[in-house]
Parts: sequence; C-alpha cells; structure tokens
Amino acid sequence: MGAADRVTLSRARFARLLEVLREDGYQLVGPTVRGGAIVHDVIGGIDDLPEGWTETQDGGTYRLLRRDDRALFGFSVGPQSYKPLFFAATVSLWRARRRDGSFVVLDRARTVPRLALVGARSCDLHGLAIQDKIFLEGSFADPEYEARRRGTFVVAVNCGHAGGTCFCVSMQTGPRVTRGFDLALTELLDADGHRFVVEVGSEAGALVLARVDHEETSEADRAAADDMVARTASNMGRKLDTDGIKELLYRNVDHPRWDDVAGRCLACTNCTLVCPTCFCSTVEDVLDVDGETSERVQRWDSCFTMDHSHLHGGSVRPSIRSRYRQWLTHKVASWIDQFGMSGCVGCGRCITWCPVGIDITEEVAAIRLTDGGA
Repeated sequence: MGAADRVTLSRARFARLLEVLREDGYQLVGPTVRGGAIVHDVIGGIDDLPEGWTETQDGGTYRLLRRDDRALFGFSVGPQSYKPLFFAATVSLWRARRRDGSFVVLDRARTVPRLALVGARSCDLHGLAIQDKIFLEGSFADPEYEARRRGTFVVAVNCGHAGGTCFCVSMQTGPRVTRGFDLALTELLDADGHRFVVEVGSEAGALVLARVDHEETSEADRAAADDMVARTASNMGRKLDTDGIKELLYRNVDHPRWDDVAGRCLACTNCTLVCPTCFCSTVEDVLDVDGETSERVQRWDSCFTMDHSHLHGGSVRPSIRSRYRQWLTHKVASWIDQFGMSGCVGCGRCITWCPVGIDITEEVAAIRLTDGGA
C-alpha cells in the first residue's frame, strides 16, 4: 500500500489500533505530558496522549501551551528522542562475585519488552536509522542495542506543526515520514471531524491495520493531508545551508567564531544528551564496599567533558573552544566521512535545550559569512 492507497481511521478506531498493539504484546511508548514538557513514556492508550497541547520553542526556551482543539499530535518534538530506549544511558555489562579464591560471573539475563513507538516523527526515525548504522552494522553489533531494538513497531506521524527550532527540511529528514515506519498517520481535525489518514509501510503494519475497521481515504482528505505537511515544511523555525558544509568546517578550524561561541558555551553537555544521534559512552568498573562484587558499567559520555578526550598526560581538548568545535565539526562534517551521512537530523533540540541558546544553524552561518574559500 502506498500514498495513493491511503485509508482513514476515526479517532475511536485509532484508539482501537493502539489496543490491538497491546493485545499483540507490545509495550506502547508515546508522547505524554510530564514535568512541564511533552516526553516519551509508557502509555496505556489514547487517553495518555497530549490532547490539546502544543509548545513554543526557541533558543534556550521551551513552554507548553494549550491549543484550541483536541489534537493529539499538535506539537513538534519534546526534549527526548528515542535514543534512551535503545542506547540506554546506563548498562551493566557484567557483574562478578568473589568465590573460593576465584570469581564467578553473575547471571544478568533480563526480559526486554517489544516496543511500539506511537507518534514517531520523521526526524527521530532518521535519528534511529543513524543509530542502527552505528550499533548494528559493521563487524560488531552492540548486543544491548540489538536486543532492545529488535521487533520494534513504529506508528509514525507526519508533522502538522513546525517547532521554532526545527530545520528538518534543510537536512532532508522531514516533515513527511518516508522511512522506518510500519504505519504513518496524518492527523486531520476540522469541521468534518477528527480522523487520521494512514499509510502502510510494512507487512507488519498491514496485518495490524487489517484488524481495525477503516475506510478508503477521500480525495479531499488526501489533499488536506498533503497540504498540511507542505505548510509545515514551509514554516520551519530555522534553516541550515548544507552546501559544502563539510569542506567549509574543515578549512575553518581556526576561525575566530570558535572563540566567540566558547565565551557563551557552558560545556554542560545538554546538546549531546538531547541529540538523537550522539553515541559517546564510557566504561566504569565499580567495586562493592566489601570488595566481594565487581561490576562493569557503560554510561553515556559527551565530547564536552574533559575526560572524554583524556589520554596519557591529559586531555586532548582542554578548552571549551576545542570541545565545541569537535562536536559541531563531527556532527555535520567528519560524521559524513565516518558513516556516509550527516549526524544531524534537524530536530532543533540542541538549540532549544541549550541553557544559553547557542544555535548550530547560526554558528555555521557565521562561519560561512566570513569564509575565505578554498
């Protein structure tokens, strides 16, 4: 089934769709309001979705606002991507206990639930694709990531609202969902009612949809869904010129703009924590107080910490200037050499959740403005 074969679900039938996924043993993870933000969390069904909520976002600013309708997905993105679900912030790699002059490795078997991601946005699905490439492809796959990621069902949503810091159009990652989904929804809410235009992206999606009553999408609703996504694309909060961006940053490693941004950057690591694609980690060995049990733990790290680049004799990047340059240059330049794609999906989280509002699009534009060329 393609875009020409889209079907329509009423609000009640969408609720039934979520029930079917639960019946199939999926744990639903969707957007919900918590702690003054719209976050991804375990949900029971449609009643837990952020009905009637939206947000305003700018550099260093995020505020929830009430909408004047009952839209379930009338917002852009919150502080979280799906990264914590699959590349967990803390993972116990192994535990061992002293026994009879030697040691035994303790069993760490655990059950990982099958997840159904509800309301996934295109930028975050591109972020997942990048993480899949990092953790699942190549000579070695990460077993923890693989176990968590296996069997994921994705109910995506085409964006009808562009956030103030979004620039997915610049990165060709949205706002229309084009990959990595089982079902993709476009939410319509007007005088004709509250409904969802649905596109099937996989056999698993088709099998689930077949168990929910639906109807063929009218020409009017097809046009309305396409127009909504087009309006979102034209209302991006930010823009990033990616033309020759890798070469631009490579030839400007000594640009004075790095000093300017270093004067504002707190090296707090917020940008790397909220980024859907940053994957730095460190490993710590922890010994119990009695000296009988030892554990090796993998934790998130960030290229903004001093220890991240610590080699014998000290840190390779001791200044904030060098650490911010490393982050930005890797994200949109050397990442291309490393993985064949950009490491930025244009979600804008690094701008919104930076305490001082440092803007990646502004920094690249400032360097480009005074670039001397090759």
